[in-house]
Amino acid sequence: MVFGQFLHAQTQSNAPAALGVLDYLKSISGHATVAGIHNREPNSRPARQTDRIFSKVGRYPGLWSGDFLFAAPDVSNRWTMIHECKKEWDQGAIVQLMAHIAPPNQPESTSWRGGVMSHLSDPEWTELVTDGGSLNRVFKTRLDGFAGYFQYLKDNGVPVLFRPFHEMNQKAFWWGGRKGPEGTAKLYRLTHDYLVVNKGLTNIIWVWDMQDMSRDFAEYNPGDAYWDIFAFDVYGDGFNQSWYDYILPIVGNKPMAIGECDKLPTPSMLVAQPRWCFFMSWAELTFSKNSDQQIAELYNATNVISRDRLPKLK
Repeated sequence: MVFGQFLHAQTQSNAPAALGVLDYLKSISGHATVAGIHNREPNSRPARQTDRIFSKVGRYPGLWSGDFLFAAPDVSNRWTMIHECKKEWDQGAIVQLMAHIAPPNQPESTSWRGGVMSHLSDPEWTELVTDGGSLNRVFKTRLDGFAGYFQYLKDNGVPVLFRPFHEMNQKAFWWGGRKGPEGTAKLYRLTHDYLVVNKGLTNIIWVWDMQDMSRDFAEYNPGDAYWDIFAFDVYGDGFNQSWYDYILPIVGNKPMAIGECDKLPTPSMLVAQPRWCFFMSWAELTFSKNSDQQIAELYNATNVISRDRLPKLK
């Protein structure tokens, strides 16, 4: 089936009234890619970048992404961001949350350098991932706070993609660069189990995310049962076909996505690499790294799905 026929079939009035988000992303794998953009600081304006796309191309991204963030003004505006998350879902978008958050040995409001970009000592890391450790207790208290936001979304029927520790192979972040079963993957599993098992948050679609900087993904894989979508952040040569070929056997039949990028993929690249179920460009870099013409050509391509082209999701 060519994509034009596929999109037509997906949007006909006699199609099912609603699809689940994960089922939908599975259904377009190999056919089409949802367009998305991240809305980072400020959390007081959580649709800033999404609206900027619309002003340029007359279409809203099919995926909206927000962030819990770390600076005091953004932490205090988390509810503003969460309410936007619900609004975007109500308007027909797929929604995602990220978590650039403070390390557990610092206050919840912190800095970028020396805060999000910092390092825990090996003893501190052990404290964090060991049940009952002092940093473990601090971190679970933070998760209690996050659970309140996710519970609000659950109560309002909002399924949300969540990637809590993006770019797990990126050593610059306090959570990243720790290989093996006791490393970053263990913190991911701890977070998953606490939010799903302890808090009953069944509305979370879990995203495991890596960056195009090392081909050691097995060292960070939290386990097949712990992630629903694999996301790949492209800031170097990640659009090279060799990366795509490397990732395919890792993800198997699960959906895979371009989790972040500054330079946008082209429509022809998405034809050559059709398994990407969505791409998410990084906030303001979308507009500094790509011309208005490039953005418009991508959003208007027949194999790219903007919000107006999405079916009704449930």
